[in-house]
Amino acid sequence: MLEQLKPVICEYVEVEPDDITLESRFIEDLHFNSYDFMSFLGEVEEMLEVAVDEQDVLELDTVGKAIEYL
Repeated sequence: MLEQLKPVICEYVEVEPDDITLESRFIEDLHFNSYDFMSFLGEVEEMLEVAVDEQDVLELDTVGKAIEYL
């Protein structure tokens, strides 16, 4: 799933796909702002046909945690 998410992440922030790892933190490492992060999650929800609970969003601070959640 990491490979599926890399192009989506790159739509929102300027980062090389090879620099995205499971340990990458959305805010600190990938430099998402809150608006872009929520837009990214919305796109992933549509792409994977899942729903992310608003209460759980704060726990999804790394790419790996987001993949695990999804």
